[in-house]
Amino acid sequence: MARHYTIILCASVALLVGLGLVMLASTSAWVSGMEDPYHFLTRQACMVVAGLVLAVIAAMMPLDRFRKLTPWMLGIACVLLALCFVPGIGVEQFGSKRWIRMPVINQFQPSELAKIVVVIWLASWFARWQSETHTFWRGFVVPGMIAAVPLGLIAMETDVGSAITLALTCGAIFFCMGARLIYMMPTAIAACGAVFWYLINNANRWGRIEAWLNLDDPVHQLDRGMQQWRALLALGNGGPTGVGLGNGVEKFGTLTFAHIDFIFPVIGEELGLVCTLLVVLLYLLIAVAGCGIALQANSVFNRCLALGLTCLIVVPAIQNIGVTTAMLPNDGLPLPFVSYGGTSLVLSLASVGLLVGIHRRSNVRQVREFPLEPRTRLAVRL
Repeated sequence: MARHYTIILCASVALLVGLGLVMLASTSAWVSGMEDPYHFLTRQACMVVAGLVLAVIAAMMPLDRFRKLTPWMLGIACVLLALCFVPGIGVEQFGSKRWIRMPVINQFQPSELAKIVVVIWLASWFARWQSETHTFWRGFVVPGMIAAVPLGLIAMETDVGSAITLALTCGAIFFCMGARLIYMMPTAIAACGAVFWYLINNANRWGRIEAWLNLDDPVHQLDRGMQQWRALLALGNGGPTGVGLGNGVEKFGTLTFAHIDFIFPVIGEELGLVCTLLVVLLYLLIAVAGCGIALQANSVFNRCLALGLTCLIVVPAIQNIGVTTAMLPNDGLPLPFVSYGGTSLVLSLASVGLLVGIHRRSNVRQVREFPLEPRTRLAVRL
């Protein structure tokens, strides 16, 4: 099966991207305030082409160049994150400062790039100090403090979902690279305490949690909990087989982010439970293929990079599906490859290209079922 990890990965991503374009054609036409009903679909199709080109470049580019440029890449990523707070450059939407203005692409979300850069930097660090991954300083403190800089900038943007994704990805990398649990567990407990303190002191975030815990309350159904409540109604309305493509009703204004964060319930309403389970299966296949590529990698850098890139794709998918099914509080993360979002789509496809490049350079053993050379049998005659 090792030879087919790339095929499984690319096929799963292609199905998700195709499904995303189909669902954007069904949902984006009803977005209020847009003159062109297929504005989002057209832009997403252009971003698919750009992402495929970037994925091919990433798959062909030697990974040694990334290792040499990691300090510069990390510095540029931090500068871009800081620009989100600069008036006139940063763009604030829905209370979050996640975007910056760009000349050609209009808006760019630096946190998506920063997550990939942090993974590349951690892979480079652990590849350089692989004999000291169990130590306190070079195996935990120094890489943790450096990774905490972009993580803190993302959290300050109130992009809590992306911050949680990056934190979980860094934790997985530290654990798999051999960092000691005696260092990781107290840090994780302290981080959870800090997050809880932040939530109870932020009226908007705490209100979302209260609405999530009380979705049956009519007051919350008309306020902060409306999105998740309407998402549950959409999933229930779809049933096993769905009401038919384009026939969903929740996208007509009540589910206001049906083309971005809450596209998964629209899939369930129009295409049914079978299609939503297929989406979950595709992300599971991506996780299996990504972990398989990491296990087959021929160096510590490639192994760590493959693991981190897989987490950056799968963890947001888990968060988005958990939010839209009311298993988690609302955090505003899109569904990778499916939701509308140019930055997320292009960089997610670039991550897939990096995974393909890692697998191409791995020494995968091919086991022959039947030996080609004749066997010589020796026996003792009695």
